[in-house]
Amino acid sequence: MKSISMVAAVAAVALLAGCQSKVEYQDPGEVETVTVEFGSSDLQAVAEKMVDSMLTTPSVMMLTANNSRPVVFVDRIKNKTSEHIDTESITDSISTKLLRSGQFRFVDMTKVDSVRKQLDFQNSGGLVNPATAIQFGRQIGAQYMLYGNLSSIVKQDGSTKDVYYKMTMRLMDLESGLIEWADEKEIRKQKSKSFLGL
Repeated sequence: MKSISMVAAVAAVALLAGCQSKVEYQDPGEVETVTVEFGSSDLQAVAEKMVDSMLTTPSVMMLTANNSRPVVFVDRIKNKTSEHIDTESITDSISTKLLRSGQFRFVDMTKVDSVRKQLDFQNSGGLVNPATAIQFGRQIGAQYMLYGNLSSIVKQDGSTKDVYYKMTMRLMDLESGLIEWADEKEIRKQKSKSFLGL
């Protein structure tokens, strides 16, 4: 009876040791293929394609000629997929890359309320020296709006799942309403289960 208990204890320890997880750092630029859902590799591919396209399109090159650095605001990308996708991460990556190019300036519309509160504090609280307070009505207005949609088509047949993503973006001149640039990035991923379901 004692030997059976000892064997059971050893088996339990071995089972627990086999269930331990291991965490390792990976290169964020490596292709990630854990699932067919939208992932980090897809985000990076979309951001790179959109930025490269925008910076090399003749109409946009004319807008940024002579160091003019147009002012842009980025509207949140509409998620038209059935997945929960953090589209703010996509817009963050795109606007960061465009800003780092030195050819654009950005207005952050997500912080308007915070800026308004700070300006109210500076101008009406009586705590800030009026000579150093930032005055209302001095901010630069955006000239262009960058916006887009992320959509998907999902098909499944037996053990095969196919997911198609399409990211479309446009740059609109706010004064004229004209679209100065548009492009899209397509991604298709497929997953097939093996006979054993692995």
